[in-house]
Amino acid sequence: MDILRFATAGSVDDGKSTLVGRLLYDSKSIFQDQLDAVERASLARGDDRIDLALLTDGLRAEREQGITINVAYRYFATPKRKFIIADTPGHLQYTRNMVTGAATADLAIVLVDATKGLTDQSRRHAVLLGLLGVPHIVVCVNKMDLVGYSREVFERITAEFTAFAAKLPTSHVTFVPISALHGDNVVTRSPEMPWYEGGPLLHLLETVHIASDRNLVDLRFPVQYAIRPRSGAHRDYRGYAGQLAGGTLRPGDEVLHLPSGITTRVAGIDTMDGPLAEAFPPMSVTVRLADDIDVSRGDMLCRPHNAPAAVQDLDLMVCWMGERPMRTGATLLVKHTTRTARALVRDLRYRLDVHTLHRERGVGELRRNEIGRVRLRAARPLFCDPYSRNRLTGGLILIDEASNQTVGAGMITGSAVPVE
Repeated sequence: MDILRFATAGSVDDGKSTLVGRLLYDSKSIFQDQLDAVERASLARGDDRIDLALLTDGLRAEREQGITINVAYRYFATPKRKFIIADTPGHLQYTRNMVTGAATADLAIVLVDATKGLTDQSRRHAVLLGLLGVPHIVVCVNKMDLVGYSREVFERITAEFTAFAAKLPTSHVTFVPISALHGDNVVTRSPEMPWYEGGPLLHLLETVHIASDRNLVDLRFPVQYAIRPRSGAHRDYRGYAGQLAGGTLRPGDEVLHLPSGITTRVAGIDTMDGPLAEAFPPMSVTVRLADDIDVSRGDMLCRPHNAPAAVQDLDLMVCWMGERPMRTGATLLVKHTTRTARALVRDLRYRLDVHTLHRERGVGELRRNEIGRVRLRAARPLFCDPYSRNRLTGGLILIDEASNQTVGAGMITGSAVPVE
């Protein structure tokens, strides 16, 4: 079975954690002791029913305030597919946590409260999901029970979101009317909405096609670690460990090493379970090469005639997460795949208004949770692809040199200037 990684998104109190809890509960993916603990916690808070949101909101501050702060990861499986859920916060101040949870998602569920319609935070999250290149978006219009399961309300919100999403780089959007509290259209179809012709949310999650979303054309293998035992029976072993970011790899394949430009062949592909005949994303493997060349962390293996651009001038969209604003002239650390380099902020080209998608030019800074287009100059070449082609080699994080905290996430637009 394959694995679907999906994230929740949306505004505050739209019911993201309740939906995840309902999915786990109705799909019988909760142990009895977990359910008993949630029931006790619900009674202690004075609730008249089990609060399924407590299955993901595990921090004390989350339970006291009834909000999600941290990204909560949960795992469950059905006979058709395995799932990894990232339940993300809806509050504006925790937008950076939402970006973290959605960055590796195959699909995102955007919750919209049927009684409120689209909010500013709903739009902000939709913009971020588009920039993060999440291939599939499911808009769940929640709390349909509070609007009498009205078809008109659902269609109005559907039309509003469709018009907004038309301006975003999002390819596949599906709409489902649900009530996470009562389980309508979550795991089984709801008799309350006979006018809805689609399947329940879980059926959609089980059947959405994700295999073609991964780039299996461009071989990209960023080297994370060189393995060379110094003693023992395997002291002559030399392998290079990492996660395959694109393409497929087989023993005997010709590969190009960057930055040296030396061509060699793959002698073998190893894992803890033994050798492989083929590797593909997102597998983590150790590659042995036929020739003894100098390969270290931050290097990359690719095809001789299909190499990423060696880039120092980076043009990218940035979601800024730092407490202090990003300003022109600032220096940061850039972490791209397994390579780290210092970088200078050369230019803030514009800031994106997430409500209107208007480009505000002439801005002097990017403040926390703002999105803008930025030009950086890296101290050494990075081996990049456009984010739209490969999310792993086209994405990076920005790190504050003094505190070592992550202060931004960047998506390379494709107009970076290769090193000559």
